[in-house]
Amino acid sequence: MSSKNVLTGAKTFFPEVEVVPFEGKDSDNPFAFKYYNPDQLISGKSMADHFRFAIAYWHSFCGNGADPFGMPTRNMPWLNASNPMDRAKDKMDAAFEFITKIQAPYFCFHDFDLIEEGHSLVESEKRLQFIGDYAKEKMAASGVKVLWGTANLFSHPRYMNGAATNPDFSVVAYAAAQVKHALDISIQLGAENYVFWGGREGYLSLLNTDMKREVAHLATFLHAAKDYARSQGFKGHFFIEPKPAEPTKHQYDYDSATVIGFLKANGLENDFKLNIEVNHATLALHTFQHELTVAAADNMIGSIDANRGDYQNGWDTDQFPNNLGELTEAMLVILQAGGFQGGGVNFDAKIRRNSTDNTDLFLAHIGGMDTFARALIAADKIINKSAYVSLRNERYASFDSGDGALFEKGKLSLEDLHKLAGSSADPVQKSGKQELFENILNQYI
Repeated sequence: MSSKNVLTGAKTFFPEVEVVPFEGKDSDNPFAFKYYNPDQLISGKSMADHFRFAIAYWHSFCGNGADPFGMPTRNMPWLNASNPMDRAKDKMDAAFEFITKIQAPYFCFHDFDLIEEGHSLVESEKRLQFIGDYAKEKMAASGVKVLWGTANLFSHPRYMNGAATNPDFSVVAYAAAQVKHALDISIQLGAENYVFWGGREGYLSLLNTDMKREVAHLATFLHAAKDYARSQGFKGHFFIEPKPAEPTKHQYDYDSATVIGFLKANGLENDFKLNIEVNHATLALHTFQHELTVAAADNMIGSIDANRGDYQNGWDTDQFPNNLGELTEAMLVILQAGGFQGGGVNFDAKIRRNSTDNTDLFLAHIGGMDTFARALIAADKIINKSAYVSLRNERYASFDSGDGALFEKGKLSLEDLHKLAGSSADPVQKSGKQELFENILNQYI
């Protein structure tokens, strides 16, 4: 396509769509926001600041609709050039055209989303530097920023037995070199955070696996990466993204509780927080709200990957979020935890295999952003206008004073508790009022 993008002077790949406006809930325009108004203030902060929406480079501009049972279905004209450098530039033109038209302030990337991996480590580094320089130009022209970068340590055959946890030291060293390059480009582009997703950091069979040794290697690897980034002036957070399985049988970053325990056991808790994905919570047989609540208890909600799973399937379907009840419960946790610790909402989601128009990418993100906006509005009202907070507090009122308060402070022994129980009447049943809480949720959605 030869038409030009007004913003960048580059190729235009989405000529059918203008900048997506906010038109309100009565609009019938499918290419307009109905609820996401970036300037609207909620509890003293704009929607844009609450969410810090980011576009996932991999699904949006690399995902071609192929699956294990079928060939690609999606035509992506930005991948038609004959050499990898031109393909990378065209893909970045398409990405920044989309990101600016959808009015997202951030994007997220794996190293080899930006440009194809070279035939050697040296060539890969040169390619990353090339596309990094081009990205800086695009970012300066548009104001778009990087929420987080990461390295793809799971796709190449060298990582079939893991990366940091690989039983072959030469693979571990290669993975470290790749992470160094990914950190370098992330720092070059001003990334505000850096993510580690252990896609193959786990086992397929315990028969040939020394789990204790592999987990120790993972901790050593993360310390080395963290120390290098800090030495290069990186001030942001590092995130671990929990997932229980797929592609491995069992991954060492199984869920929020597992990751937090690992970080604390290995002295990483001051630098690392969690990037929690909705669909990964589903795979761990948890709710998204559960995973967020576990992280919030340790001030570990760093960022989230926004998507949803198919509740009848046991794999990672990465559908765009549209479950308003689920996201309202999530926003209740996030708001009461004080928001994200450095991160935001990254749309780690892909349009369906049979959604083959490139404009479908706009419709999917508009729907996701509007759903999050509705959830934020509802959660804010529940917290500030309903009896929700006071009702929850009432359930624990017996710990606010007297012997309950002494117990919370650790000032009562088991003998003390035995004496108190013996001198009191049997406890009276107190309803948990679960249905009332559910009704309040539905009342404000």
